[in-house]
Order: sequence, then structure tokens, then C-alpha cells
Amino acid sequence: MFDETGSYVTGLECRECGATYKVSPRVICDCLAPLEVAYDVEAWKRTVTREKITSRPPNMWRYRELLPLDREPTCSCAVGFTPLVEAPRLAKALGCEKIYLKNDAVNSPSLSFKDRVVAVAMNKAIEFGFKIVACASTGNLANAVAAHAAAAGLEAYVFIPDDLEEAKILGSAIYGAKLVKIRGNYDQVNRLCSQIAGEHGWGFVNVNLRAFYAEGSKTLAYEVAEQLGWRIPKAVVIPIAGGSLITRVGKAFRELGELGLVEPSPVKLFGAQATGCSPVTTAVKRGTKEIAPQKPSTIARSLAIGSPADGYYAAGAIQTSGGAGEDVTDQEIVDGMRLLAETEGIFGETAAGVTVSVTRKLLEQGKLDRAEEVVLAITGNGLKTLDAVQEHLDRGVTIRPRLEEFEAQVLRAVRPSGVPVG
Repeated sequence: MFDETGSYVTGLECRECGATYKVSPRVICDCLAPLEVAYDVEAWKRTVTREKITSRPPNMWRYRELLPLDREPTCSCAVGFTPLVEAPRLAKALGCEKIYLKNDAVNSPSLSFKDRVVAVAMNKAIEFGFKIVACASTGNLANAVAAHAAAAGLEAYVFIPDDLEEAKILGSAIYGAKLVKIRGNYDQVNRLCSQIAGEHGWGFVNVNLRAFYAEGSKTLAYEVAEQLGWRIPKAVVIPIAGGSLITRVGKAFRELGELGLVEPSPVKLFGAQATGCSPVTTAVKRGTKEIAPQKPSTIARSLAIGSPADGYYAAGAIQTSGGAGEDVTDQEIVDGMRLLAETEGIFGETAAGVTVSVTRKLLEQGKLDRAEEVVLAITGNGLKTLDAVQEHLDRGVTIRPRLEEFEAQVLRAVRPSGVPVG
């Protein structure tokens, strides 16, 4: 799959001081800043073409030269190339010209964008020779690690807050992963996992493998550009948890322009968070990149990270792009979930409700241009967060199988014309 060129990775590079390191399961520079993967860009320019990409199967590995593997991926080979769908009814409801939905709620195999990052991390863990893989998670990552590890034949441990949604707990347990529930929030879980990674040498996808894991997020942007006919959208609204996705989306669009795969064009990045956990968007509103940690309190548990690892860089990416950040209440989150489902037939999880309702707010504030197209990242499936909406929906009526009961209890809510009321 790598043809004659092999790996395009040149090493790891510090985001702050620029120091370089050999490829290894390392996440922090000696200066304590995070590391990221560095590539041979000139080799990219010589070998990566639209024709080569489009000749390959419709999954994230069609962009494999742009990802940090040394060898052909051996697992997680069906991930990615999720639908980019136009959403005219949602656009009309929100009062804007055109909306596209990048629908990772149907990603394989665990129904969230986390399948992308885990696909890269799992293959890298195999390259490094790890036998045990693990993660700290607010839910979706736990599901993805459990599923991908099962398919790869690796032992998996997932560390989660003990108040996680039941659907996400079961969505990890079904794959045989060992679940460790922590009496605390995600930030406390993550601190423990960092200690375990250092002491026991396990492959934690979002700790010692984070530099590689994060690169998987780029494929969402690569796909959006390709699915738009090889062009960059004007604006993207992205839910923020740890902050990695929004930074890598911006990075991916820049890479495509640098390689000549698309016409270089500015894209505004808009960050979406819940009011009960909004450290990044709060920083953006204050005009700073410095993150003040928060104690999460929101139904959007997949976004409930009070001290995000990439928060500083996420805030910077938003500000540099000319975008903005906004947050919404729990009720607005539910309203956003319902609006997305009722207009476009897509059941997204609470993070999708955040994205839709933040988009509404940004349009009302004039920060999003109503005349320009906008892409919304739908990052997880609503079946994982049923508890968030179960008290807010009409559960219907129950009748006996008799015509008179149907007419009395169902048709009485219908206008004389036969058109249902509502």
C-alpha cells in the first residue's frame, strides 16, 4: 500500500521549541511541550496525487501517505469516507444558504469519529510491538479502542468516569475489553492513565501514542475537501473535547493546499462546546489561548473535558482562522439533537446537539455568514446518548387493536383535512 516510497515520517517535532526526536511512543518534549509528527513534504509533493487517492478504496487509508505509519495498515481497514450530505431543511430552519453535514455518526465500526484516530493509533501500536492497548475516555474513544483492539487481537483496557452513559459502557464491554471505572471526572481519569503508561509501558492511544493518534483526525478534512469536488469549505463547526480534532482539521486543509491537491483557501474554524464545560470557547471569547480548567457539568459527556490536552492549540487555531467559539446549555443541546433528527433524519449524540445549536447561535450573532456554506461535523451516534433525550420526546399512545380506539385516541389529534396537527 505504500508502493515503493515507504514511510513519509521523518520524526517527531516539538510544537514550541522545534526540537526533533526519533519516532517512538513519546508525547512530550524535554521542554514539556507536546510533540507532533513531522513528514517529508517534498516526498509528498512528488508522489501524492488526486488520481492516486481516488483510485483506492473508499476508506481513510486512501490518504495513507499523509498518515504516520511505517508499514501498510494491518487492521482497522474499513474506517472512514463517511457521507458528506447537504442539509437543506436544516439550513432553512437555521436561516442560512447551505449546510453540509460530515456524518461520522455512521463511521465503522463504533459509530463515531474516534474510529479514525484509533485506526492510526492501533496500527502504530502494532508497529511498536505493544500487546496491551488502553485509553482514558469519555465514552466514544473507549468504544473505538475496544472494537479495534478486538479485531486486531490485542488486549484492551479502557478507563472511564463511573457516571458514563450506560450505552457507552456496554458499547465497550461487548468487545471483551477490560473496563476500569474511576470515581472522578475525565481529567482525573487521564492523570491516572498517564501514570500507568509511564509505569507499565502499555500503549495508551491518547497518552504515549497521542502524537500518532491525533493525525487520524486529519482524514475527516481530507474527505470533506474531496467530497466537495477537491475544494476547501468556507467554514467548519466542530465540537471540542480534548481539542485535537479542530487543530488537525485546520492542519489537513493547509496540507492539501500545500500539496496542490486543492486551491489554497482560508477556512474559518468555529468551536462548539457545552456551557457546562467550555474551557476552549471561553478562552476564545476572552481573546486568549490560555485555558482556565473547568469542572464539567453537562449532558454532553463526550465533550466533558475540563482541562483539554490540546486546548491551547485549539483556541489558537480558531483565532488564527478568523473563526469563533460558542457554548450552549443542556436544553439547547437537546433542542439541537431534535432539530437535526427532525429536519435531516440524522440522530446524532449530544455533541451533535452542541454543534447544531452553536451553529444557530453563531448565525444569530453574525459570526457565521448566512450566505456562505458551512460544514458541521457530526461526530457520534445518538444511540449512544439516549438518556439525554428520553424525557423530552413524545413516547406515543398505547391502544388496543380496535378501530374505535384508533379513531378516538389517534385521529382526534388530526385536523379534519387529515393532516396531523403539529
